[in-house]
Amino acid sequence: MTTEELTTPREADLEAIRAVVATLEHSQRNELPDEFVGLFREDALWTTGHGRRLYDRAEISEFTHRVLPGSMREGTVTYEVEHVLFIRPDVAAVKARAQYWTEEGGEPVGNPGSPLYVMAKEDGQWVMVACQNTEVIDG
Repeated sequence: MTTEELTTPREADLEAIRAVVATLEHSQRNELPDEFVGLFREDALWTTGHGRRLYDRAEISEFTHRVLPGSMREGTVTYEVEHVLFIRPDVAAVKARAQYWTEEGGEPVGNPGSPLYVMAKEDGQWVMVACQNTEVIDG
């Protein structure tokens, strides 16, 4: 039996969703705007952690190509999937935890993030459709 045969469809989808978030982390840590933008559906919506609303992949791309290069020069970022709610078998709300760090294994920088990614499975691939980044303020 192959690994695929041992994995239920839901487990395979969870693993694929985690892989999207891992790619998001990789693209940010390595300042790869094209890899980042490639995670989004053409008509995706994204609200940044500071409230900027971007209404399609072209706007997301323009913004990302402007802000991502150089953003990791003083540290790094991690993302952890905390919860996945399947709205339908092909649509999921994904809650993650984001944290910026001074360096690999260093001290946390600023407040953690609490992004929400609505993803859809299209042509067998999970893509980001509507995303909201939110900074977590203590208190």
